Amino acid sequence: MPILEAQGLVKSYRRRRVVNGVDLLVERGEIVGLLGPNGAGKTTSFRMICGMIDPDEGSVRLNGQDVTSWPMHRRAAEGGMGYLAQESSVFRKLTVEQNLLAMMELLGIGRKERQRRCTQLLEQFEIASLRHRKADKLSGGERRRLEIARCLVSDPEIIMLDEPFAGIDPVTVQNIQAIIRKLRNQDIAFLITDHAAREILQIVDCCYVIADGQVFCQGNPDKVKNDPEVQRRYLGELDPPQETLVSLGDEEDSLRDEEDSLGIEEDPDAPHRRLAS
Repeated sequence: MPILEAQGLVKSYRRRRVVNGVDLLVERGEIVGLLGPNGAGKTTSFRMICGMIDPDEGSVRLNGQDVTSWPMHRRAAEGGMGYLAQESSVFRKLTVEQNLLAMMELLGIGRKERQRRCTQLLEQFEIASLRHRKADKLSGGERRRLEIARCLVSDPEIIMLDEPFAGIDPVTVQNIQAIIRKLRNQDIAFLITDHAAREILQIVDCCYVIADGQVFCQGNPDKVKNDPEVQRRYLGELDPPQETLVSLGDEEDSLRDEEDSLGIEEDPDAPHRRLAS
């Protein structure tokens, strides 16, 4: 049974379909990428899967359980889903250690167990030397490692990564990729969406490419990179020269950008849910 299954996702705004029948599967311990050009419906699809917005049609299942109507916080608490936003989610005025302990306290984890798991996560993510540093003093890469460590506090079975490689240097990108691979070996699955196509294709087991609101290519990285339609419509040549490998536009990963690219206005009546801070 897949850890995550999305079937027939549809979303419209002002009677224009932004997403038109997206299907997606993530198996246990699998890293899956979700790619697409500006305005393709990628962001909307990702947010429906996460529970941030409601689909007009279709379903989302976690571990076989229909969670389509569940808000994001319930998917995290009961469905085993972790979520890492593109925007920084750390408590800026707390230390690295306090950030982890605060999340564990919210989950009702006992004091001794909090200390044990905190130490374990600090060491696992190589931020033990930063335990007393305030989060607003961390570099982009250090903050990203802390954010992923916080995701693990709730023991998720799948982690949704929204632009995990944004705003960090190439060396840190490689470090984050290594962390994702290690967690995959612990049977944790990932669904990743990012503009950095090269970085995604380096680590995923399977990739879905969306255009015009539909998945038009899916498969392993080699299949996606070599697909003529993917190259023509989206990626261009993914082989050398390296400078041309990853440039997917200047789109901010927000629902409004996708709506704007389609020439439609935001629907004030559209249901929208956010994960409680």
